[in-house]
Amino acid sequence: MEEQEYILENQKSFCMKHIFECGQCFRWNKEEDKSYTGVIKDAVLNVKQEKNKIIFRGICKGDLKKVVREYFDLDNNYEIIKEKLSKIDNFMKESIEFGDGIRILNQDLWECIISFIISANNNIPRIKKIIEAISKEYGEEISWRGKKYYFFPSIEALSKASVEDLRKLGTGFRDKRIYNTTKKIYEKEVDLDEIKQLKSSEEIEEKLLTLDGVGNKVANCIMLFSLKRYDVFPIDVWVRRVMNDLYLHKENEKEVDKKELQAFAEEKYKDLAGLAQQYLFYWRREDKTSA
Repeated sequence: MEEQEYILENQKSFCMKHIFECGQCFRWNKEEDKSYTGVIKDAVLNVKQEKNKIIFRGICKGDLKKVVREYFDLDNNYEIIKEKLSKIDNFMKESIEFGDGIRILNQDLWECIISFIISANNNIPRIKKIIEAISKEYGEEISWRGKKYYFFPSIEALSKASVEDLRKLGTGFRDKRIYNTTKKIYEKEVDLDEIKQLKSSEEIEEKLLTLDGVGNKVANCIMLFSLKRYDVFPIDVWVRRVMNDLYLHKENEKEVDKKELQAFAEEKYKDLAGLAQQYLFYWRREDKTSA
């Protein structure tokens, strides 16, 4: 594969830090020159912002421009989305101003499922380490600019791993979950192509919940980050905290009922609940961590 380049000029709603550090992806790393390098389904990419230009360089199976436009959701007008969400209330407006450059990536469904199973009760550095170890052991090796990278393994490749093999890669209690889910998908008990064709988020969630290690939060993350289901609202500690602080005001945030919160978010943000969640999540986590 030969290196390709694609340059975007005057692209609005695009900030590398906001995109790569808002919790939606795990295979992007910051370089010394402040660019980011990542491995996605069919490509190794480096992304660099210089004034009004965003420069994508890398190698991929296909046309780089097409890969980039699809992966970064570049044909979706986030200015319209932000304008609509900002009208909901001042909290939403402030969170959007804080994470102005967030875009929801179109990630590979299979990789997203396994990645978010790994994310359960885990921190981002460790999630990244486990995914990298699995990719190195079972994925395709590729070299670019003198460095080795590894694509995420295919369903067939990962199906060859035993529970013990997965445990050796540092997966912890998630070893059996990854094994069982891989087996179920490999044997077509759950067909990923069929899931992509389902019309409603409820139907998709029902299918995803049959996979070991996939609960409501993980299912919603998978739907938001790989199936463009913007109506879902993943709830984790940070989201529960910000929603309680801003809207629910319970003395003990742990008393916040997830179903109640889900219903509240769906009513308030409607078909853009997932995007609202990302702005609120990034705002509260980054603002609090940097405070």
